[in-house]
Amino acid sequence: MKNSATIDLLLARRSVIAQNLVPPGPDKTELQTILQAGLRVPDHGVTQPWRIQIISKKGQKTLGELLLKIFRRENPDANDTLQKLERERPQRSPTLLVVTSHPNPDRYVKVPHIEQLMSAGAVCQNLLIAANALGYSAQWVTGWPAYHGEVRQVLGHSLDTEVVGFIHIGTAKEAPKERARPKMESIVSEWDGTN
Repeated sequence: MKNSATIDLLLARRSVIAQNLVPPGPDKTELQTILQAGLRVPDHGVTQPWRIQIISKKGQKTLGELLLKIFRRENPDANDTLQKLERERPQRSPTLLVVTSHPNPDRYVKVPHIEQLMSAGAVCQNLLIAANALGYSAQWVTGWPAYHGEVRQVLGHSLDTEVVGFIHIGTAKEAPKERARPKMESIVSEWDGTN
């Protein structure tokens, strides 16, 4: 049975920048559905090499203060506008999720690190698609906080944990404009076994 609604969703999916996401965000039931969809990803060997954190509004505010503190320390000449942007960075949308990669090195012989990391990336993509399917908009971002050891530690992770993405979810203030997409002929090729 064909499901054209799924194809239509995938062909129309578009990220909305976090600062253009406003309430409402998903309620608890909808968020559980989004999270369940997030976990339905390819996972070779059932290693479950990912974790998802829901950052509460209080947590978003605390994280914003931490980002501001780090940013000021590392950029002492930054103007007030840039400092405000850093404080607001994790507070831009109604819902914020953090997806982290937790590969299992004991499984690398059969499930290499790259496969486990890509599975975490697939979690991010499924979260975006599920949010869109429920009528919300979303954005997957990283930025310097994803790569900063102090941020990872405050979130309760070890220094070697990789933050794969911050997923912002909410309602788009306005429909996003379409952007240029790659041309199929520049990306897709066919190989018939000859050089």
